[in-house]
Amino acid sequence: MKPTVAIAGATGFIGRWFMNRYRHKYRFIALSRKTMSPEKADPNVEWRQVDLYSLSASREALKGAHYALYLVHSMRPSTRLNQGSFDNTDLLLADNFVRAAELNAVQQIVFLSGILPEGKLPDARPLRSRAEVEKTLESTSVPLTTLRAGIIVGPGGTSFKIMDRLVDRLPLMLCPKWTRSKTQPIGLDDTLCVLDTVLGNSDYFNAEYDIAGKAVTTYFDMLKSLAKLKGRKRWIYALPFNLPGLSRLWVALFSGLSPTMVSPLIATLRWDLKGRPNRLMEEVPPTQNFEEAAKQALQQRKQVPALPLAEEQERREEKNTVRSVQRLPNPGDHSAIWVARRYQTWLPRHFRYLLKADHRGQTTVFRIGGFELLHLKFIPDRSDANRQLFYIVGGQLVKRRDHGWLEFRSVLGGRYVIAAIHEFVPRLPWLVYNLTQALAHLWVMYHFGRYLNSQPLERPDGHNVPLSDGS
Repeated sequence: MKPTVAIAGATGFIGRWFMNRYRHKYRFIALSRKTMSPEKADPNVEWRQVDLYSLSASREALKGAHYALYLVHSMRPSTRLNQGSFDNTDLLLADNFVRAAELNAVQQIVFLSGILPEGKLPDARPLRSRAEVEKTLESTSVPLTTLRAGIIVGPGGTSFKIMDRLVDRLPLMLCPKWTRSKTQPIGLDDTLCVLDTVLGNSDYFNAEYDIAGKAVTTYFDMLKSLAKLKGRKRWIYALPFNLPGLSRLWVALFSGLSPTMVSPLIATLRWDLKGRPNRLMEEVPPTQNFEEAAKQALQQRKQVPALPLAEEQERREEKNTVRSVQRLPNPGDHSAIWVARRYQTWLPRHFRYLLKADHRGQTTVFRIGGFELLHLKFIPDRSDANRQLFYIVGGQLVKRRDHGWLEFRSVLGGRYVIAAIHEFVPRLPWLVYNLTQALAHLWVMYHFGRYLNSQPLERPDGHNVPLSDGS
């Protein structure tokens, strides 16, 4: 029997090419938010529609999987209003996924990440996010294999698409200093081969490897090489300084991609990102340099495996949905139980003489006088010490009582708590909501975070240790 591989992020170009290339070897569970047509799908691929923000949905989606390939990056918004940065969202999604994998006794997770700079990790959000997702995915009993790749050069890939479009659309390019940073791109074929090598191979469990192509180059040289391959006469010059803000704007404008997609990519390019030698690269040596991989990508760009999309995508029942993912400090290393309970007592105390909280069994009602704002129902069978779940079931601020949930989740070993609202449907008109309730929620979470930051550490003997600058 073929082993079953679940792919999170299966609609991306790596997932599509991997399923296409190795359908003879594996059975696939392809996870997607979109609706797929079984009639159009490959017989070896079972498409499962899933919301990876939901732990219960993620658990159901991974049933029957022997191994899992994690290719998720949350750069695209999934609701009309998204409050929260991509790194916090990536952290939450990774925590959901690894919990679901452990509950299903998945035998291995393979995480395709990006190369990190040598030495101390710079304080750059995209680089920090890579390391945090890796740490989260290795936090359970499920063996993790992390592959840190350079730019993956292949048809359908975002990084290659950006360079290809810039070369097509800009006769003159004045390239900032970061384009001289060293990098080690890897071809699509080499990447797929490495993924196949490590999947199910216990020799590579609980380890991380840089995977890179045959040669080190720069973004500046890649642009010049690509122009030559395409037969385009381009004037490409290097500038002696960086223009990060302007770079994001012109790359987004001329590549046709959104600034949300481009920003994290540009933010990592200040550093040299070269692969470190390792035994995996010795056992599966790369076969292509950038020029060879780019030439192949140009030849195959019309052969990107198509998605079996349903003819009519199911429309969302609600257009005006909200997601808010906020990272809060937790220096006292408190459990999610403690944080959730403290939030319910802190909130009315913070708005004293205005907001009241009534506890009715498992439901907490927040009200101003006789005006009930919000009803939160605690769900004990889906909660634990590291995650507390509440359904949003009523109140004058809520349009849908069967939609939306609030959760408090301990992440990164208790260092932080994620406070997240998902699929919330406000009653207020959309513009009014954005200018009032949405901003008020961010203000409340900011001050609750300050409160948590002031709470004492818990000692093993049960006594509290006041926080100080030296603690």
